[in-house]
Amino acid sequence: MSKLFTPYTLPSPRGGLLLANRIVVAPMCQYAANHGEATDWHLMHWGNLLNSGAALFTIEATAVVPEGRITPACLGLWDDRTEAALADTLQRARKLAPPVPVCIQLAHAGRKASSALPWAGAQLLSGAQGGWETFGPSALPQLASEPPPTEMTRAHMDHVRDAFVVAAQRADRMGIEAIELHGAHGYLIHEFLSPIANQRTDDYGGSFDNRIRFPLEIFAAMRKAFSGVLGIRISASDWIEGAWDVAQSAEFAKRIKAVGCDFIHVSSGGISPAQKIALGAGYQVPFARDIRQSSGLPTIAVGLITDAHQAEAVLQAGEADLVALARAFLYEPRWGWHAAAALGGEVVAKENYWRCLPREVQAVFGKVAIGVR
Repeated sequence: MSKLFTPYTLPSPRGGLLLANRIVVAPMCQYAANHGEATDWHLMHWGNLLNSGAALFTIEATAVVPEGRITPACLGLWDDRTEAALADTLQRARKLAPPVPVCIQLAHAGRKASSALPWAGAQLLSGAQGGWETFGPSALPQLASEPPPTEMTRAHMDHVRDAFVVAAQRADRMGIEAIELHGAHGYLIHEFLSPIANQRTDDYGGSFDNRIRFPLEIFAAMRKAFSGVLGIRISASDWIEGAWDVAQSAEFAKRIKAVGCDFIHVSSGGISPAQKIALGAGYQVPFARDIRQSSGLPTIAVGLITDAHQAEAVLQAGEADLVALARAFLYEPRWGWHAAAALGGEVVAKENYWRCLPREVQAVFGKVAIGVR
């Protein structure tokens, strides 16, 4: 039997979340929100991906404060207005799909906030362009040509920590089953972890123990407020010599597991334009393997995993527990169906779609769909 299509249970204080298979839709920014509010674009996008055959769908990076958005068009969850829009859109999308657990990635963009839309160049916006003040662990810009962020005070840090907690409570109220703290790709949590962006001289900078302190404080506070599945996405390597690397990531995984982390989603890069990424099929899977072996945390592998047999091989080799895809789902929103057909697996689908399959792959929908007229 295909391992990709075997069930998996993510642990949590509530007793765990059963996933029908090992396929995860990774979070993908859509730059389609209206002042942080979900829109009809999200309804279409989420409805599609909830019908993808994946066992867990992750909502894109969702800012916990307005100044934590990557762009003015990024999704938010910081007040009653943004909560209502997200809750209503998600409820409508879930009615259009079979029962699929939902995860939301909660985020703060740090010094990479206040950026233009990526197709407009992704540069930081000035005040005249609708930009805002950015914050980071140190007054160091992402690019030398950019203005530096404001170095965060203890009061700033407390405000952000509390905002993550409140956003987690809002997600819980709307029935979201899992939360992923965004600690990757050069955004605020990653900025604290990496010596590239964190050159503080207080208890939150310098040594490894100091640099991981604030991310652990945020996670521990969220853990007290949310009893569902709670995990983190990290960049396992800065791809820069002498910076954040997989050895530090593995130790961080052990530390965050000790404060209640249920899974770790392993990506890489994003902290500096000086990074030298060795791109290739499954190029981040070795990071996931090393962190899984070291920490024992349920691990999600991601990064140029595009083929069903490739995903199956990752799981068969014990390199990860789950496999996440992003762009592949944008290109082929029914990727999970095709993977099931290729590997002899089964997925759940709405009755409206039962008659769409070629005869040779009718069994992809499982016994419930066979023979439907």
